[in-house]
Amino acid sequence: MTGTPERIRVLIADDQPLVRRGLALILAPDPAFEVVAEADNGQRAVDLAHEHRPHVVVMDIRMPVLDGVQATERLSRELPACRVLALSTFDMDEYVVAALRAGASGFLPKDVSPEELSAAVRTVHGGEAVVAPRLLTRLISAYVTSPRLPRPPASVPVPVSGPVELTPREIEVWQLLATGLDNAEIASAMGISVSTVKNHITNVFAKLGVRDRAQAVIAAYESGLVEVRSANPAG
Repeated sequence: MTGTPERIRVLIADDQPLVRRGLALILAPDPAFEVVAEADNGQRAVDLAHEHRPHVVVMDIRMPVLDGVQATERLSRELPACRVLALSTFDMDEYVVAALRAGASGFLPKDVSPEELSAAVRTVHGGEAVVAPRLLTRLISAYVTSPRLPRPPASVPVPVSGPVELTPREIEVWQLLATGLDNAEIASAMGISVSTVKNHITNVFAKLGVRDRAQAVIAAYESGLVEVRSANPAG
């Protein structure tokens, strides 16, 4: 007798009731998901996450009481097994970078299709990051060095004195990853297999103390490994 696969428990946090309902109506009919709660602000999202222990929180970034960045930071610290998928009305939003730095595992614009939302929740639940690589580098090159960038009080640590613990090959992989290349493109550029790239990336994540690709890219910019102008070419 085979057991039924565990459903992905999802909490939806957005201050707009219609958006919350819309997201719930997209996910609820799929037997892979269970929408366990809805929150209208970041504080409520944190409280309900402690109560319901969702696998994934779909989190609006800009909310009252406690915004999505602060709520993400608290969830990353208090419930590290809970993954956050950040939502924003705008593709280019400085708060997206702050949310990724705080521990969000991905980002989607609010006009995403139902299929893309479902796929993103599955991917985040599986432990991968959900941000298109080139969108991520555009976001970071635009906002990561900005003094206006909001920083949560206990943001994810990043190296500030250089990647001293990484091997030369790991540094090369990290640099290519940070400029927006996917694993296949990194493998082609370095003349190695995709599986070897994956092994290098696993080592890079462990040595940097980051959880996923998004945080590794942010760390590359903040450490000075990648300069803004090198990943944001004209045209």
